[in-house]
Amino acid sequence: MHNLDRIEINPKVMMGKPVVKGTRIPVDLILRKLGEGASEDDLLDAYPRLALEDIRAALRYAAATLALEETVFVTSAGS
Repeated sequence: MHNLDRIEINPKVMMGKPVVKGTRIPVDLILRKLGEGASEDDLLDAYPRLALEDIRAALRYAAATLALEETVFVTSAGS
């Protein structure tokens, strides 16, 4: 399943942050909670509109976004 089937970016929802489609649950909130040790079940209990596939789509979205990120190194003239 493509990430955008479950993740949307809309400037009128949460100031354009990526969210679970049809909700105001941001992808970064899901990632932060998982990083803090919350389980998928904890998230599903805390956010009843969230489905397990939404959590997995958020993880896929984050991984895809980071995979496309470029790192640019800038050196100063004195280096």
